[in-house]
Amino acid sequence: MKVWQYGDNVNTDMLFPGKYTYTCATPEEILPHLLEDLDPSFAGEVATGDVVLGGRNFGCGSSREQPVLGLVAAGVAAVVAESFARIFYRSAINQGLLLVECPEAVAAWRERDPVEVDAVQGWVKVADTKFVFPSLPPEILAIREAGGLLAYARAELEQRP
Repeated sequence: MKVWQYGDNVNTDMLFPGKYTYTCATPEEILPHLLEDLDPSFAGEVATGDVVLGGRNFGCGSSREQPVLGLVAAGVAAVVAESFARIFYRSAINQGLLLVECPEAVAAWRERDPVEVDAVQGWVKVADTKFVFPSLPPEILAIREAGGLLAYARAELEQRP
């Protein structure tokens, strides 16, 4: 597991360049371009279970889905940031990407520190220190567990008599 750290105001164009908005729609098309202008090594090195740390206002910018779809397809376990742009936060819920606001954990992280996240219990562990955040609502956890809002809604409909 690797930790990727970025600063404040990482916008959706930094996460996925806007010039590909109308030419890349599938995860396979999106993945090679993730963070290419911010961190060219990201797309080739990110692995399932990695964690992204961000500063304030992570995901600001336009409401395109590709940044979140790409992070999900790359297997990013969670994005932990000081704060998130609301439209990005909602897109992450819709796609099943775990976002955690925990500024103390972001500030405490140092190069090579492992990071663990427990969304159910509501903590982020950096090295040997746990930082508590408000537990996510059960509905958001269920949407994430289902793999996103669409999968969650389909499962709910299938369970109806």
